[in-house]
Amino acid sequence: MRLVYLQKKLPMFTGIIEALGTVKNIVQDGTNVHFDIESALASELKIDQSVSHNGVCLTVVSTGAEEYRVTAVDETLQKTNLGAWHVGSKVNLERSMMMGGRLDGHIVQGHVDQTGTCTQVQEVDGSWLFDFSFTPQGHVLVEKGSVCINGTSLTCFNVTDDSFRVAIIPYTFEHTNFHQLKAGDTINLEFDILGKYVARLMQQGEVKTA
Repeated sequence: MRLVYLQKKLPMFTGIIEALGTVKNIVQDGTNVHFDIESALASELKIDQSVSHNGVCLTVVSTGAEEYRVTAVDETLQKTNLGAWHVGSKVNLERSMMMGGRLDGHIVQGHVDQTGTCTQVQEVDGSWLFDFSFTPQGHVLVEKGSVCINGTSLTCFNVTDDSFRVAIIPYTFEHTNFHQLKAGDTINLEFDILGKYVARLMQQGEVKTA
């Protein structure tokens, strides 16, 4: 029972995308919005499971053979790029990791820290370079560190106070919604949880530097 509780209440992800979903229907319900998602994962999902959608942890509220439904509250819509979804939008999907499974990416909570903006896309000999800008406040990016973009675990480089770059290989480009991403698009960012804890401890004076 304890393991079930941990999985249900504290879902974790790895940033390794399992499948692409397609938004088939959007229903406004007061300040909430229901999204119906078509996906090959639909038949395997159960009500109350947690699934990462573009890096946002959402709970499955109904299931079908080819589609399932999740609900986003106003707070989520305001602080992520979900409010820009439309029928036909492609969504990166990942189910929560299983206890004892491999951590192929990095520890991802599905809690978006802020949105960023794609500023440039370059194709370079079969791979792609993506540049992003973001708000400097609160970020803990380090050169060659981990960052989660639209739910995808990536290594960042050329890091400045308000920008960074990632390199995307062909497999990732084709099997995530990076192939649709263009300059000017808004993306969801989640910074490395380990970096956030270290930053918090240093603010509290628990870690002293020489």
